[in-house]
Amino acid sequence: MNHEELTNSWTGIVDVGSKEAVFREAVATGTLHLSNEGIVAVGGKSPKGDVREISTIASIQAVKDTPRMLPHCHLIPIEGCSVIWNIEGKKLRCTVTVRTHWRTGVEMEALCGVNAGLLCAWDMLKSIEKDDNGQYPNSQIDGVRVVRKSKGDQHH
Repeated sequence: MNHEELTNSWTGIVDVGSKEAVFREAVATGTLHLSNEGIVAVGGKSPKGDVREISTIASIQAVKDTPRMLPHCHLIPIEGCSVIWNIEGKKLRCTVTVRTHWRTGVEMEALCGVNAGLLCAWDMLKSIEKDDNGQYPNSQIDGVRVVRKSKGDQHH
């Protein structure tokens, strides 16, 4: 193999060193379907504590740890992260916004934050969500997606 073939066959972290650091933001969302009892517990306390408070910590930690989970992601200096929880009927919605000034976007960080937050909420509500056979007939995570991403414009 010559040098060009070696360079073209190499797979690893994409080189973003020549890109300019600009403002970037990503917003991701998803929902966790719950039983009536699960939704009531989200509004109060589950056996494991405050679902939204603890799941927010899980979301933020996942945003910060994204490159540890996804090997092709760059270490990104996260400048801001917000986690918003909404109850929509029998669904708990998690929306994560991540901001930075960097050379690559933060979509994966926002998606990791949503997934970790919803998984943490499910974990905290397991004892309520399980049926008599130990199954989860109502629990389901879905709709995880990037709602919006922006680059270079700080005006929302």
